[in-house]
Amino acid sequence: MSNVLRCISPIDGSVFAERPVLTNAEADAVVARAQAAQADWAARPLTERIDLVMKGVARLGEMNDEIVPELAHMMGRPVRFGGEFGGVKERASYMAGIAEEALAPLVIESSEAFDRRIKRVPQGVVLVIAPWNYPYMTAINTVAPALIAGNTVVLKHASQTLLVGERMVRAFVEAGVPEDVFQNVFLDHDTTSALIGAGHFGFVNFTGSVGGGRAIERAAAGTFTAVGLELGGKDPGYVMEDADLGKAVDTLMDGAMYNAGQCCCGIERIYVVESLYEDFVDKAIVFAEAYKLGNPLDEATTLGPMANKRFAAEVRAQTSEAVAAGARALIDPSRFPEDDGGTYLMPQILVDVTHDMRVMRDESFGPVVGIMKVKDDEEAIRLMNDCDFGLTASLWTADIDRADAIGDRIETGTVFMNRADYLDPALCWTGCKDTGRGGALSVIGFHNLTRPKSYHFRKG
Repeated sequence: MSNVLRCISPIDGSVFAERPVLTNAEADAVVARAQAAQADWAARPLTERIDLVMKGVARLGEMNDEIVPELAHMMGRPVRFGGEFGGVKERASYMAGIAEEALAPLVIESSEAFDRRIKRVPQGVVLVIAPWNYPYMTAINTVAPALIAGNTVVLKHASQTLLVGERMVRAFVEAGVPEDVFQNVFLDHDTTSALIGAGHFGFVNFTGSVGGGRAIERAAAGTFTAVGLELGGKDPGYVMEDADLGKAVDTLMDGAMYNAGQCCCGIERIYVVESLYEDFVDKAIVFAEAYKLGNPLDEATTLGPMANKRFAAEVRAQTSEAVAAGARALIDPSRFPEDDGGTYLMPQILVDVTHDMRVMRDESFGPVVGIMKVKDDEEAIRLMNDCDFGLTASLWTADIDRADAIGDRIETGTVFMNRADYLDPALCWTGCKDTGRGGALSVIGFHNLTRPKSYHFRKG
């Protein structure tokens, strides 16, 4: 494996950034410093840790004018959308706000005879392996609560967003977080696996592919390291006969196409009741045709390139396979300046699709969505569950009881009603099946980043 990591910009295929990977000895030294610093960091008052974390977030916000074009160069998101700081601040602020209550001891008894309680104590050193598609927001989901809870953090980012971890750590250190408490690393896969396999971490959080998640679990096998995994998704939307059609189209199509479809909880398949199907499809075509595909540094661009040629190639393959098997592509390629075989990929809507097609079963992670007609709730539930993944599902109806009953039967981590593609920091971000295990954010996020420790004191 090369000893240098390179970020190839999807804008023009040039090398935007490169960094040397750490040797095994250098990586071990990083972890040793994190281990040595953890006890002192955890001994600081909770209010002090919260204050330093929020100062780090604020310092990151001050860098936003540099971050936004940097993200466009690294992974292709148009500058017009302004980066990720709003989400970063919302999530970190929420976790800071609930920290005192979430981390408070659970008092079982406090009497003249006994003091019995359960405390939440840090896991130790937390390794965060973050993805490229929302590199700041996905990282902050674990970084902020891990530091607040008294852990030290080692952050490894995807090579596609090579500079993100470096910038995050710089912001936090400049804000006063000690250097050994929060460190960024550039690692190859073998060194990462070796560190995990050596049992150096109390908790490992990974967001990425199913294959990557399996590699993390193999590396951690036998070490008893706690692992949190958010892997693939194939999130469905279901539009019922009493839905607000206009809002359903706008929200579901935005969920399918935003960020060039490269969203963990993006909408990848839509099921529409027969009575609304034709109108939904017609409006979806208008929505998709309104996108402007182009250079993400151009303020007029609303759909940028995919982050890598191989990601775009997979979407093209799924789409062409579906068309060959009988699906119809509704968006005319002549409307978009797509490059042949490159990163710039036009939006596409497929109808006459079936679950025999990969585009309705495998993760696409690009600007393509399949739309199917369904007869009733039973058919919709069966199709939504006919998938190896389970992250979110979006239900569109005016009947909350109906949505609740359907939600109880869907194999997923989050059920939305009349919204989609949103992460609520007050709720646990979790998945099932091949989407992974564990949970981030909310009170449960703090519980995963700490371990229970029982105190049973007999007085006198």
